[in-house]
Amino acid sequence: MTALPFATNLAPVTREDWLKLVEGVLKGAPYDKRLVTRTYEGLALDALPERKPDAPIVAGRPAGAPWVISARVDQSDLAAAHAQALEDLDGGASGLALVYASAPSAYGFGLPDGADLKVVLKDVLLDLIETRIESGAFQGRGDDLAFADHAEAVGFDPKGLAVSFGLNPLGDFAAAGTLPMAWPLLAKRFAETSAILAARGFAGPFARADGGVFHAAGASDAQELGAVLATAVAYLKAYGEAGIALSEAAARIEVALVADLNQTATIAKFRAIRLLWGAVLRECGLPETALKVHATTAWRSLTRRDPYVNLLRNTVAAFAAGVGGADSLTVLPFTQALGLPDAFARRLARNTQVMLLEESNVHRVADPGAGAGAVEAHTDGLAEKAWDLFRTIEKRGGMADVLEDRWFKAEITEVKARRDKDVATRKAPITGTSEFPILVQQAPEVLAPLPATFEPVADGALTPHRTSEPFEALRDKAEAAAKAPAVFLATLGPVAAFTARAGFARNFFEAGGIAAPVPDGFADRDALVAAFSAAGTPFACLVSSDEVYAAEGAATAEALKAAGASTVWLAGKPAELEAALKAAGVSGFIFAGCDVLETLTAAQAAAGLA
Repeated sequence: MTALPFATNLAPVTREDWLKLVEGVLKGAPYDKRLVTRTYEGLALDALPERKPDAPIVAGRPAGAPWVISARVDQSDLAAAHAQALEDLDGGASGLALVYASAPSAYGFGLPDGADLKVVLKDVLLDLIETRIESGAFQGRGDDLAFADHAEAVGFDPKGLAVSFGLNPLGDFAAAGTLPMAWPLLAKRFAETSAILAARGFAGPFARADGGVFHAAGASDAQELGAVLATAVAYLKAYGEAGIALSEAAARIEVALVADLNQTATIAKFRAIRLLWGAVLRECGLPETALKVHATTAWRSLTRRDPYVNLLRNTVAAFAAGVGGADSLTVLPFTQALGLPDAFARRLARNTQVMLLEESNVHRVADPGAGAGAVEAHTDGLAEKAWDLFRTIEKRGGMADVLEDRWFKAEITEVKARRDKDVATRKAPITGTSEFPILVQQAPEVLAPLPATFEPVADGALTPHRTSEPFEALRDKAEAAAKAPAVFLATLGPVAAFTARAGFARNFFEAGGIAAPVPDGFADRDALVAAFSAAGTPFACLVSSDEVYAAEGAATAEALKAAGASTVWLAGKPAELEAALKAAGVSGFIFAGCDVLETLTAAQAAAGLA
């Protein structure tokens, strides 16, 4: 390699060198408060972690191999589903996921169970693609055998097909909240179905431990990993009790994880599951073998408002899954939360992956995160937390038992409550929904609207949620009103004094569908009050600097109340002025960290929205 003379005298940079620069930026603020991230698992992640030298490669896909681009086939109209499948394959997909309406991942659509696959898969060369079967409600046996019948009837050699049959009775249990029979009997039936498919020549995998239902219900990454591992071990036990050698049983199981918008966390999660499965195999006295891992982008993170941001979320998630070593990947179309995606949305879902593979060549480096301090620390932390959770589940009787007694649902609910609070206070902001909303935007087209809700069939069921739903509900209510609600921004003082907080206040209120136009300023208080009266809105928000609030805030609040303002807010939190401002009529304060949802709900009530 050619020497670089201009770089030969550079001294190595140490952590201490970086910390000196950081201290200058923090200006006395505590490092652990500003640059240490705490996750829902309780991990404390340093922003400047040490590199992990000589870190081993976490084996994922075969070196240099691309992942399978798996496109969803989820239309109830079989002819349309067939056309969709051919279009996706022609457009770059290398696999199909047959999503049945019974599947937790169907989200209101899907193939009818018992669908005629001669129609859906007509002219599909099954020996050239990977096929995934996603069913639910304990319909997996019938759907899998129907696929086997179709493949054999068309003349395909089962040994030459790559099929993931996806038997997942514990996932069905989690989604439904009940079992059709006692778990030991269902486990026996599950093993029998796998045996039938194996006897017919299919290689599998037959079982799938899928984290999707747990993630969509609000689980943390460690909870998703722990549930997936415990589910996989339950299937391993079921196979063992059916007389199948553990080495063969392990090869019959695949896992599926959710790729979310936290890039480092997603990379770490996909690396961690391989470490965890390796530990299970060692405990069973088996050599470590390759584990098939599928990824699906997160339903939980999709938004209905400004859905084009979903394209960015999906790109980050797909990149992270690829870097993390996923063998196959399904990108949910960016309009999935609006309804049944059309051809354009599906094309973008495919092309997101095509560009990562063909233009960015993401797949060509094996485990690119190996040795990186942030990735290694997160991987090790997740693996440790998930292993502890897995052991707890096993001590409590196994995955079926913790679903039966609802212990695991309670654990997920607690994490979801903390995340919901972070969303409500915008500690976890949602771009285009809780931050930087666009009040007037034409929604992209879908083939059919999304069903209003996903109702659980039992109290113990894990119901899918999207984090943006509370804000979307406020927007829906505002847009359904006979008169669009608006807040009057009472900008005080010169433009330089109110501009920053005016932008904050506008984003704040418009996240709830309450228009908040920013005026240019007012010549005096009388002009401001006259403008408020002309606006015809029942409430106002004072917007300016703390210095202007001290001089004019209380008097302006009194004037607005006298002019008929039912509620007056103030943008900011000037603690020393709070008592005087409240006495003058200020009802509340909006500031970074306050409960945005609570304030917006109160504002809509004040506007008369039911």
